[in-house]
Amino acid sequence: MNFDNGKSLGFGCMRLPMNGDKVDYEEFCRMTDKYLESGFNYFDTAHGYIDGKSETAIRDCLSKRHPRESFVLANKLSSPYFEREEDIVPFFESQLKNCGVEYFDFYLFHALNRNSYEKYKACKAFETVQNLKKEGKIKHIAMSFHDTADILDKILCENPCIEAVQLQINYLDYDDPGVQSKKCYDIAEKHNKPVIVMEPVKGGALVNLPQAAAKIVNELNPGASLASFAIRYAASLPRVFMVLSGMGNMDMMNDNINTLKGFKPFTSAEELAAANLRNIIRKCRQIQCTKCEYCLATCSKEIKIPYIFEAYNTYLSAKATHSEAKEKLPSQGGKASDCIGCGKCEAICPQGLKIRDLLSEITRRFGLK
Repeated sequence: MNFDNGKSLGFGCMRLPMNGDKVDYEEFCRMTDKYLESGFNYFDTAHGYIDGKSETAIRDCLSKRHPRESFVLANKLSSPYFEREEDIVPFFESQLKNCGVEYFDFYLFHALNRNSYEKYKACKAFETVQNLKKEGKIKHIAMSFHDTADILDKILCENPCIEAVQLQINYLDYDDPGVQSKKCYDIAEKHNKPVIVMEPVKGGALVNLPQAAAKIVNELNPGASLASFAIRYAASLPRVFMVLSGMGNMDMMNDNINTLKGFKPFTSAEELAAANLRNIIRKCRQIQCTKCEYCLATCSKEIKIPYIFEAYNTYLSAKATHSEAKEKLPSQGGKASDCIGCGKCEAICPQGLKIRDLLSEITRRFGLK
């Protein structure tokens, strides 16, 4: 794959069109066809996405319907699915079968951080994945990352086999001291690694802006979507070659295709606007949840954490009154007040959110029992 071949749109398959609890195959097929016809071809999945349904949807809607050479497929080695070195190859082979392919174009070490990195090393994951590449079952080795820049530097120094880095980059997180997007991007540049961007619209947060922030974007780019502004911000970074977007319907796809097919880099005026947007959004004190749903798999009380935060954010951003926001709280699953404080959700949260404190705050603010 040519990493220098302009800016491309990646189809992130963590969020797909759904029909109840099942992937809407008819809509996903239509979206897949339109995406490929538009000249894009990079699909990104992982075994845990949609409880394993993302991989099988790719098999049924993509692999069975299009020639293998017509698309690029990325999958991931995820820490929860192996405990020993001997577990890795069988897991990998099951992913190939689930996706209906004989090789992955990209295989990523998933959500590396200082803790999971030690497990990957202990299980000789880096050596195992390199052997799979030698066998022709992987074309490119990459990694996705959620931690501080010094840890990224350490991983890249110790593992020159890694060819590309997937980072969370958007205009809100770029200078955030917790996420360290810019610092991590600078480390990728130091090691001459191409960058894949995840969460360019921060799980939809940068589409649902406070009114004052949305007004700035609309006045600067009349007729353009808030999502296109965020995606162009990420794509304008020189080392970025791929921007992933989780596209849940055809409208999202058409907007993203139009944004990157005729890509125009950010102007200096737009850079200034992005800085103003950061200040406005942060004053609203919104919870910076991206709805990745990793926390849901760990909660014994089945608390719909991302959706509770989403409802609460409508109150914090003045898009809903206290009573309206309370009505938006999920009607199914555990309530915020059901939290037992085990902390398992915080251990897996890529954003490093203090979920227990936030649930306690929401319980108090909404008077939940």
